[in-house]
Amino acid sequence: MSESDGHRRRIGSTDLESGHCERTALSVITPSVERDDVDSNGRVGAVAYPYRVYDATATVERPLIADRDISYVVTVDRSRRLAVRADTVPETTTRTLDDVLVIPSELSDVETREKAEDAVFTWTLRTVAVSSTPAVSLERAVDAYKLFWIASRSDGDVIVDSVRGTESPLAD
Repeated sequence: MSESDGHRRRIGSTDLESGHCERTALSVITPSVERDDVDSNGRVGAVAYPYRVYDATATVERPLIADRDISYVVTVDRSRRLAVRADTVPETTTRTLDDVLVIPSELSDVETREKAEDAVFTWTLRTVAVSSTPAVSLERAVDAYKLFWIASRSDGDVIVDSVRGTESPLAD
């Protein structure tokens, strides 16, 4: 297990092929919608999705005046291999979850860092006219899983984002 996966501690049995765990402790982005609060005709399933969030700074050298530092928060979706901007580094908590599908990370720690650095570099070039290559530094990194709740309903199953509270139909 890599350090990023170290935020997941198996307590019970797990099916390593599927990532399904009977019971596991995870560092998660603090949910605004709890599993018990989801409206469902049956049990509510759980999916844990891997993210790494960085505080980042791009330093742009400017002739004759002080360098300019531009701050970013970069969220790397370690399963879909995407880097997106965020407003803040999310609050996290450790939760012990029963019957959860833990999505594996598709990116190594090095690949995750490279994704974040590339994103900050690109965003900086889109924002500021530069005369030299901006220096990118990634400070604090937070590894956490985002939880999604899967609920059975009479009009079809839905997936609920535990942080935003949004619902989407679950495609077959």
